[in-house]
Amino acid sequence: MKTKHLLQFLFFFAFTGFISAQTATVKGIVFDDNQETLPGVNVTYNNGAGGTQTDLNGVFVLEIPANQEVKLVFSYVSFKNVELTVSLAPNEDFQVNPSMKTDEVQIGEVILDVKKRKRIEGIQSFSPEVARVMVGANPGVENVLTSLPGVNNNNELSTQYAVRGGNYDENLVYVNEIEVYRPFLIRSGQQEGLSFVNSDLTSNVDFSAGGFQAKYGDKLSSVLDITYRQPSDFEASIDASLLGANASLGGKSKNGRLRGIVGLRYRDNSLFVDAKQTETNFRPKFADAQTYFTYKFSKKFELGFLGNISINDYDYEPVTRQTNFGTITDPVALVVFYEGQEEDRYNTYFGAMKGTYVASENYTAKFIGSIYQTTEQEHFDIQAQYLLGQVNTNIGDEDLGEVEFAEGIGSQLTHARNDLDALIINAQHKGTLNIDDHTIEYGIKYTHEDIRDRVREFEVIDSAGFSIRPPIVDLPNNQPYEPYDAPIVPFISIRAQNNAQIDRISGFAQWSKLVELKGDSKLWLNAGVRSQNWTVSGDGIQSETQTVVSPRAQITLKPNWKETDMLFRLSGGLYHQPPFYRELRDSTGTVRPGVKAQQSIHVVLGNDYSFDLWGRPFRLNSEVYYKKLTDVNPYTLENVRIRYRARNNAEAFAYGLDVRLAGEFVPGTESWISLGYLKTEENIDDRGYIARPTDQRLKIGVLFQDYVKVIPDLKMYLNLVYNTGLPGGSPSYADPYDFQNRLRDYRRADIGVNYVLIHDKKRKDSGVFKPFKELTLGAEIFNIFDVRNSITNTFVRDVYTKVQYSIPNFLTPRVFNVRVTAKF
Repeated sequence: MKTKHLLQFLFFFAFTGFISAQTATVKGIVFDDNQETLPGVNVTYNNGAGGTQTDLNGVFVLEIPANQEVKLVFSYVSFKNVELTVSLAPNEDFQVNPSMKTDEVQIGEVILDVKKRKRIEGIQSFSPEVARVMVGANPGVENVLTSLPGVNNNNELSTQYAVRGGNYDENLVYVNEIEVYRPFLIRSGQQEGLSFVNSDLTSNVDFSAGGFQAKYGDKLSSVLDITYRQPSDFEASIDASLLGANASLGGKSKNGRLRGIVGLRYRDNSLFVDAKQTETNFRPKFADAQTYFTYKFSKKFELGFLGNISINDYDYEPVTRQTNFGTITDPVALVVFYEGQEEDRYNTYFGAMKGTYVASENYTAKFIGSIYQTTEQEHFDIQAQYLLGQVNTNIGDEDLGEVEFAEGIGSQLTHARNDLDALIINAQHKGTLNIDDHTIEYGIKYTHEDIRDRVREFEVIDSAGFSIRPPIVDLPNNQPYEPYDAPIVPFISIRAQNNAQIDRISGFAQWSKLVELKGDSKLWLNAGVRSQNWTVSGDGIQSETQTVVSPRAQITLKPNWKETDMLFRLSGGLYHQPPFYRELRDSTGTVRPGVKAQQSIHVVLGNDYSFDLWGRPFRLNSEVYYKKLTDVNPYTLENVRIRYRARNNAEAFAYGLDVRLAGEFVPGTESWISLGYLKTEENIDDRGYIARPTDQRLKIGVLFQDYVKVIPDLKMYLNLVYNTGLPGGSPSYADPYDFQNRLRDYRRADIGVNYVLIHDKKRKDSGVFKPFKELTLGAEIFNIFDVRNSITNTFVRDVYTKVQYSIPNFLTPRVFNVRVTAKF
């Protein structure tokens, strides 16, 4: 499709008219005093403007208006009414399970405005439905995250992300308050497979890009807090495309005490990899199974189980590659012929139990235990024979674009037999205590990490028949007067075997209070402290113990401005990131137990402004932030592989501005525009400041939803990202201070068009489509403008001119996909 037609296509969808209801959904199960379900309960809102009744199992589902306070009333003969006031976003699902009492105790009105609490805490939220429908090479929660300001990802095949100058290891991820992990040995996005978070099971997504509270863990950059839902009725879904398939199934027992949901996913990246410049025989197998079950033993105690099994098999056999680069007047091509293959396995197993005990209206205790195991292998033997040459540019020639004259010839042999087995065990207790208008939260956690790691890697580089030595090898060469009989050594060679254990004890305590000021203004205060003590030991490792303390605080002011809904927020503290195993291992594979926790003084000043535009709700979020980092552990970033120096020999800083305008650009849909500016630099060994590997100066993100006015079931989803180029990295043997050139800017636009054949208001009463609650057919175009983005450089030397070329490794071109989604 020509660019002109594509622009017309986008313009047509972006500015078509609009009709849609702004609604949200409230659902749940109603119980009596004895925790028995109540059938026939009347559930109404806004004095009878709408309503429903619970079924024989006490279950109800009710659509209510969004973006306004809605008063819900639960009424039943001989029971006291239960009243709730909620304020929900469009398409948001909210679950509530009230207990109705028969005594004469008056049930007070409960004000439940989730959005206001998250605004106060600086939490960004979006509907999980956006993650399920939004187009992207890796659809899901992380795909939507990368459209937010301050969140960067320059690799569409990866679900990892960097936040405000941090790296991929600096982000916390929780599912139902349980911390989850990712594999260790991943080198590239196309190896990565599936992220832990399954958007089909998700009911809520919260994200903080910095300045988060003490109740969250010890990382420097961000928190992603996911909630998996507890089904109130039978549900099932299937999502299939050329990239794989997802399926989910959920339900509850007759008495409503047992509820659970199961998700299955299969991913096949060959559609993208086959479109790249390297011709391959690619056989990926990425699959996982997840489940979340809860059982309510009584009114006070509930037990939940979260389980995950992930099997990622990556068999990769490259054949050939040709990359054209240079200028129009001086085009150059790199041609590579491969032999060998790569066989990688990343199998993870995760299980967690969570017990919640509501001792009283003022105190809730939670007990969490989890086990995570990953077994990973990275085995490859690949020989690459390459040539650099001049390209035929004569239009009309049969060999246009082919290499005519070879300027440099060489070969490279890479070998690896890397194996890792990691076991992580957690035991945690958390509590929440309400005393008058004070809220106190605390927690204590023990973690044991057992890592068994074997590294066997080498790389041999041959140029014009001569084996190139590492630059650190300095042997005398007096040819031709004396024979040169020094041993031939690999350009890079790493051999290590580690058996390491890390024991951690961490805890936190925090206090929160809402203060009413004069003139009905409100001031919300939060202060807390975290601490962690950890010990590194193992075979041949000298035991080291360290302790850090991290105070944190938030202050939020909500002025009582009658015509302006605005709040101001100041947050920050002293944040620490105690080293994980990857951060303890240096470039030679040696574990250095004395590596300190990286430290960051973090300050965030934010403003939230909610307003109406065109008669529809909008919200402008703005945050200015500054980080001063010490005891920094420098690293190199190649694709998604992070390799640390395992030395605290640097200091760094990061500052920037994040702005997001979100709202109903089209009625009934959620869209936003993001703008982020970032500068982050580091000073290694007092040699001066240079850009950090994640120094992404400018970021623009657009996530847009639309539909056709005359055909509202025809919907369009646009995901557009622009990032300025990252530092391009350097050869593994080179000084990063000598290689500060940047990669080209990352520009990508993905578009999806769906037609909803069946939905709630368009159900079929008979025939093969009767079981469907929803059926959607769609087409997707990834990288619609076919932009050649690159993630790394390959460095190749021309032996004739001695010039070293940095040749971009391009990501995926334009790719087409079809998709079908069904709900039952």
